[in-house]
Amino acid sequence: MKALHVIAAALALTISASALAHDSSEKVTVLQDQMLKNAPGKKAMMIEVDYKPGQSSIAHKHEGTAMAYVLEGEVISQVKGEQPTTYKKGQFWYEPAGSEHLMSKNASKSKPAKLLVFMVLAPDEQVLIPLKD
Repeated sequence: MKALHVIAAALALTISASALAHDSSEKVTVLQDQMLKNAPGKKAMMIEVDYKPGQSSIAHKHEGTAMAYVLEGEVISQVKGEQPTTYKKGQFWYEPAGSEHLMSKNASKSKPAKLLVFMVLAPDEQVLIPLKD
């Protein structure tokens, strides 16, 4: 169990460092990283994403399936092939594995926003892959 916490902490630092390296500094915290006993070869992750007012993520994709829930504020999200949608506190959305997440940003320039993201992926799959321009 201790090793799992070390891996989760290292992953959180990796995700944050990757985001910071691309001019995005949303705070990403891995809350849980757990292998699934009923789905061999898959793991579940819970991630909290904190956006400062006006802040956004880089365009990216996830190798795993993602489900996001707005804990605080409002977030504008757009997946390739769809229109941007504003989600308010208590609303949620689903992104199939491999979806290109073109936009994820705080809708407010004066209030913070927070997401809870639940993902299912293989241990060797990347949580976030920046999209090339």
